[in-house]
Amino acid sequence: MKLFKAANIFITCLVLLFIMVAVGTVLVRGLPHIPFSLTSPELIFAIRLSLLTSIISTAACLIVAIPIAYCLARYNLPGQSLMVNILRIPLTLPPVVSGVCLLLLFGTTALGKTLAGLGLRFVFTVQGIIFAQFFVNLPSLITVLKAAIENVDIRLEYVARTLGYSQAGAFFKVTLPLIRNNILAGLVLTWGKALGEFGAVLMLAGATRFKTETLPISIYLNMATGDMEALMASATILILIAVITLAIFERVGAKPYERLPDL
Repeated sequence: MKLFKAANIFITCLVLLFIMVAVGTVLVRGLPHIPFSLTSPELIFAIRLSLLTSIISTAACLIVAIPIAYCLARYNLPGQSLMVNILRIPLTLPPVVSGVCLLLLFGTTALGKTLAGLGLRFVFTVQGIIFAQFFVNLPSLITVLKAAIENVDIRLEYVARTLGYSQAGAFFKVTLPLIRNNILAGLVLTWGKALGEFGAVLMLAGATRFKTETLPISIYLNMATGDMEALMASATILILIAVITLAIFERVGAKPYERLPDL
């Protein structure tokens, strides 16, 4: 028993040490270049674009994920298992493949040409960055919210209905407040993933300086040109954001509910 416990602890510590050394290597070399990022027009552009697109795509994910998660959690629909599997396809695809799917959809099909004619262009545009982030991250947020809604006792909604609330009113008055921490935690993770999305963004929006250059794209471009200062600054910023995101997720996700909402 002691040997088994010791082996588990040893493996855990070994992996922790490896991650800390790998990430720490970048931080040690990248932190001195952070002041450079505050004076570089290119990195300032990349930071602003990353923040803008990730916030918009995360908000879009939330707006779409809540009704889908509620639908899957509360309704018994024909072919529901198939629906869930289809919704999870982008979650299991490599991001590059997701980007190829979107590129072909918006670049070669009648739908893409129709949208382009209406002014909605996604290929090699900022809108493409937002949609790529949305497409890749939506399934994970749906999964998180679906599990959260399923953990809320449906009888609480029935009680609210008996008190005169509609089904929508019961959702907004009972279920939504009870899953607020799950929503916040899901939003934090979704935003962090959107900020670091690379493969799908590269395929759909391309890698053009001062146009579609997010922080991950900036790393890619600077690696290609050998600009190590800009590369290390971008990588360090993404790592710091990831660490902060995880800390917020742990704090928000672990916060217990104090009481049921007042009906």
